[in-house]
Amino acid sequence: MIKKLSMLTVKAAIGLLPVSIKNNLKKNARLTEFYSRSLKRSGLFFGYPSPKKIQALYVKRLAVQKKELNGYNTSGVSCKVVISGFNIKLISESVSSFDGQSLSVKAFFVNDSVVEQLNGFMLPGIDIKPISLLSKNEGSPVLLIREGESVCSKQLLQALSKYEANSKNQLIYFDWHYLDNNGKPTKPQLLPDWNPDLQLSTGYVKTAIWLYEPATWFGRFPLGEEYYCWLAQIALCEDVSVCHVPYAILSASDKTSMDKVDLELLKRTSASKATGVVDHNNNRVSLMWPLHTQPLVSLIIPTYNGKKLVQACINSILEKTTYSNYEIILVDNNSDDLESLNYFEVLNAHPKITVLSYPFPFNYSAINNFAAKQARGEIIGLINNDIEIITPEWLEFMVGHAKRPEIGCVGAKLLYADGSVQHAGVVMGYGGGAGHAHKYFPRTHPGYLNRLVSTQNFSAVTAACLMVKKSLWNEVGGLNEVDLKVAFNDVDFCLRVLETGVRNLYCAEAEMFHYESISRGLDISPEKAQRFKQELDYLQTTWAKYIQHDPAYNPNLTLARENFSIRED
Repeated sequence: MIKKLSMLTVKAAIGLLPVSIKNNLKKNARLTEFYSRSLKRSGLFFGYPSPKKIQALYVKRLAVQKKELNGYNTSGVSCKVVISGFNIKLISESVSSFDGQSLSVKAFFVNDSVVEQLNGFMLPGIDIKPISLLSKNEGSPVLLIREGESVCSKQLLQALSKYEANSKNQLIYFDWHYLDNNGKPTKPQLLPDWNPDLQLSTGYVKTAIWLYEPATWFGRFPLGEEYYCWLAQIALCEDVSVCHVPYAILSASDKTSMDKVDLELLKRTSASKATGVVDHNNNRVSLMWPLHTQPLVSLIIPTYNGKKLVQACINSILEKTTYSNYEIILVDNNSDDLESLNYFEVLNAHPKITVLSYPFPFNYSAINNFAAKQARGEIIGLINNDIEIITPEWLEFMVGHAKRPEIGCVGAKLLYADGSVQHAGVVMGYGGGAGHAHKYFPRTHPGYLNRLVSTQNFSAVTAACLMVKKSLWNEVGGLNEVDLKVAFNDVDFCLRVLETGVRNLYCAEAEMFHYESISRGLDISPEKAQRFKQELDYLQTTWAKYIQHDPAYNPNLTLARENFSIRED
């Protein structure tokens, strides 16, 4: 407790310093590392703001959104509204909320069994119809919401106008929030762009869905009671156009249980493609994609000395891994420790292990490219020598995803020795470059909107543990050994893979320890600092569009920290 109070004092004091002084302090690598370690030890490691602070930040963000949308067109659009649910009072509240608003509603469609009961609650001129009469050939736009929810029609129309979201066949979803007992916005649902694997895991898109050409969707995917399951069916297809508009246009009473998802129902949606297990503790569906064959996996582990690390890494793979068809390629990069060299000779005699020598200056990209050329596997696995396996089925999960034709790079959930999160997907834009989502959060924390514990798509994952088809590796030319010898080569590789038209994925079920950078030490010399700057400059220049907007993140969330808090600017 004393440590925590002391660090709170230090943080507060640093916050009062002028920006120029803080920027100069950040240039001191030793001081920055000491401060980071002290924060971690104090228990303030992920520094997530209090609910009160989040609510205050979000109210400010809504004001910014309103200003951004000011002046955009709000006229000339009419639609039909579908309201799911069975509570007569809540449905009537949703219908009444459209009275006097900008949106022209032709008709409201509700569950067939409640149509007759709504007569006494309706406003004059309101046309209420059963969902069963909603035509598959419906031509005008349709808005999907749930009972007890209200939509700001002006904000909806302005957002559509700003994004010019009227492309053919397009399905659009929006951000939204709850209302507390005082009617103030709370619990913001700030969603990523279309994330099919997150939809399959959590059903994260639940409401505020706009269909420009509903016939396109209702013809292929009959509308069910639960929108998240309907979207999960869409997520299993590849030829769909789903658009996310990051403006909050809907609010729901916090008294309702609308954030609850029927996980068993969600699991059944994916049953034709994958085996699902409902994880009630983490409020997710854990999916294992079938392996109809047992492809050979080549696990590439570069090392310089580090006998103890390598031994712990390889022993954990050999002893814990339930998937059997793999080879280990250990790449020795100029080791000079006799004990390590003797151990590597012993490893080389193992039937599953090959030891290669790379007698050149350290270049992480070149080392892995060198080994990949000699790998026999259909799947390439990049593994750091400071990894230790936790989940015995890690390869079943990761290779099952990697084999999917629509999936590119697959990363794992990596933990520090104390159990806090080191990696759970890479977010572009953190610190002006890239960072790890939910870094320093406790292992069991659900994360923002359950994203820490759920398998989903990210723009990039770390190469500390990464699986990818060798065909994709060869297609993009492996890691960039010219411009990115040490840092950001994995991010660059993932983005080049992403550009081929596949999705990258964070596999939350594959857990392991990562004793980060123990073998190489910290980059604190002037030479290393200069090299890091050059590699960061390359990333920022080459991948500016992802740094400016990462589709797996939300522009209303902060890039100043890796904790999914609300933007403060």
